[in-house]
Amino acid sequence: MTQTPSASGAPVAAPVHWKLVVDAADPHAQADFWAAALNYLVEDHSALVGKLLGLGAVPAEVTVEVHGRRAWRDLAAVRHPDEPYDQHSGTGLGRRLLFQRVPEDKTGKNRLHLDLHPGEGRREDEVARLETLGARTLRRVEEQGGAWVVMRDPEGNEFCVH
Repeated sequence: MTQTPSASGAPVAAPVHWKLVVDAADPHAQADFWAAALNYLVEDHSALVGKLLGLGAVPAEVTVEVHGRRAWRDLAAVRHPDEPYDQHSGTGLGRRLLFQRVPEDKTGKNRLHLDLHPGEGRREDEVARLETLGARTLRRVEEQGGAWVVMRDPEGNEFCVH
């Protein structure tokens, strides 16, 4: 494990790299929605997909054409536009969401969700924008600790806009 010294000089473990994986019926539609919702970029894996197809390392059946380029049939991802990415694979190396196809529908409340913070005084405009992208408002919450809007993405996953 890589360790860096703390302010006191004692070794501290490096932060763990992570991505949030979301089950989806249609990973590409979810990637398009969340890229637009977050102003992120849909990752372009077409160079890697093409290379692996050309080598015969993967069958064509595991790919689809999305927005005019080859992509993985069952996976799509979005990444923050300022984060680094691998130019050979198109894979983001920082903040990203990965959508994976699963056969079953969503059946219950999320155990994990995203909170979106569009900025002071911008919540209502952001809620309206997200609704035009396919999100639905579930309820508005006003409590002593703050106010937010609970929404669902096109596949029913809950998220909040503060």
